[in-house]
Amino acid sequence: MSAITHEQSLEQFHEQLAYVLANYHSHGKSISNYSNVVIGGLGGSGIGGRIARLAFLQQSPVPVEEFSEYGLPAYADEKTLVILCSYSGNTEETLSMFAQSKSKGCDMICVAAAGKLKDLAAEHGLAYYSVALGFQPRMTLGFGLGTLVMIMGELLGGDSTALLQEVEHMFLHSSAIIEKAQVMYEAFKPTIANKFVVVCDLPYEAVAIRFCQQIQENAKGEAFVSVLPEANHNMIESYYGKHDTNFLFLNSGTNARVNARFDFLHGVLSNLGNVIYQYPVDDASIKTQFEVIHATDWVSVWASNDKGVNNMQVDIIMQLKGHLEGLK
Repeated sequence: MSAITHEQSLEQFHEQLAYVLANYHSHGKSISNYSNVVIGGLGGSGIGGRIARLAFLQQSPVPVEEFSEYGLPAYADEKTLVILCSYSGNTEETLSMFAQSKSKGCDMICVAAAGKLKDLAAEHGLAYYSVALGFQPRMTLGFGLGTLVMIMGELLGGDSTALLQEVEHMFLHSSAIIEKAQVMYEAFKPTIANKFVVVCDLPYEAVAIRFCQQIQENAKGEAFVSVLPEANHNMIESYYGKHDTNFLFLNSGTNARVNARFDFLHGVLSNLGNVIYQYPVDDASIKTQFEVIHATDWVSVWASNDKGVNNMQVDIIMQLKGHLEGLK
């Protein structure tokens, strides 16, 4: 296991963005050459793709999808750009997507620290971006998402350097983010062992998934995502009493009708005595999403410490990998 603790990863998070800025090189590709883009990855290496997809949703003239699977969609072909991300470079699902991408004639970009994916990128002369070694995969979002922001920005005919520099600067002076994290954590501390439900709008869906992943892996707790407005057509009917749940609200504030739905749901839950915390955001910019991710990452680490669990180890995941290896 990595010797770099989660606390160290968060305290030095700006260094990941500095690494991306120092090591990024042009891929020379244009969105006009593709009919669709597929970003593939799992877990800590896949969540960056989910966030990037939503961040560029209103800018991309072609569909951008994220897949955390063994295979590609049927529509993938020689007009598809596949961007594969794997920190270890050995994630079996991602390597399976690589093989399918080659067989379908897709163009590819690879992001990895080491392993087979890095070797395959070199073997086939593909665009490749490096990631520094020594981290827990789930704590490398700065590398992965930062690289994807640069890749997508260039792909769409722009340059995301100034944006990433702004985010890096924010993390060089991150005390305000940590203060927000502490306020959020204090709201949940008395019930920290309860499950979490993150209620969000579409722009924050991937950020919400990220927090749930961190609660699951770091704090060994249950966590789920509920997206508005869809959840108002089903989930809301389960709230006729108090639940053993910590509710986190993430709302970009970009849709007045969705805002009204958040207000209504907050009233229903609070009147029943439920534990609710609404993170103070009013946009869905990349910079703000990085802030929310950082704050919620801290909450997951503090929750693991309060619960007395080892946030550096993922024993059941490792058992699963051993089980799958034995089936080969």
